[in-house]
Amino acid sequence: MEVGPLCDILVFMNRDPFEVGESYHVYNHGVEDRNIFGDEKDSERFVKCLEVFNTVEPIGGLYIDSLLDEQIPRGPTSSKKLVNLVSYCLNPNHYHLLLEEVSVGGISEFMKRIGVGYTLYFNAKNKRKGALFRGKFRSTWIGTDEYLLYLSAYINLNFKVHNLPEEILKLVRSSWAEYSGKIKREICKKDVILKQFKSREEYRKYAEESLVLMLEKKESDRQLKYLTID
Repeated sequence: MEVGPLCDILVFMNRDPFEVGESYHVYNHGVEDRNIFGDEKDSERFVKCLEVFNTVEPIGGLYIDSLLDEQIPRGPTSSKKLVNLVSYCLNPNHYHLLLEEVSVGGISEFMKRIGVGYTLYFNAKNKRKGALFRGKFRSTWIGTDEYLLYLSAYINLNFKVHNLPEEILKLVRSSWAEYSGKIKREICKKDVILKQFKSREEYRKYAEESLVLMLEKKESDRQLKYLTID
């Protein structure tokens, strides 16, 4: 397949409410840029939340109250989801999700559950109070297929975009491992992306070539900012 120049990609900003069948880039940072994942158990807990909270059935106190359990309880058996999780990346102080709304109000409900459930767990574990995230999550509507593919690569490889040091990579969780077939965990709806390529290998090449352009743009923006400082 052919993908046009990244510079021609259009970015569509927040639209509210979310619409069924539409895809969105959803993201947030820790308050005051603090780490929201202190160890690997935190990272795994957040990933598990992405699985357990993605159901139209109500999530009762059982899931919220099991704050410090080693294993969060299994979610309801309903196959009806709030969202399709297409890709994700959890970095130490922020996260990125690529979501498709599949139930009315699905993204808002899903993110509310994630925000409340994970914050209560984190605060109980660390004996802290107050907000963990920087206000309400932010979102960007994905209005073109070209941008959808680009964002899947950006999110899958976001830890490489930020060039995180080796010692904290253990905190990172990314769906890149799913897309590249390195793990058996299957929580992402990958076919919306992979069906547009002949093979996983073709997608891998596309993502890694996109990463080179992302890093070049990041460096160019950094130099421009430096040159414009008074």
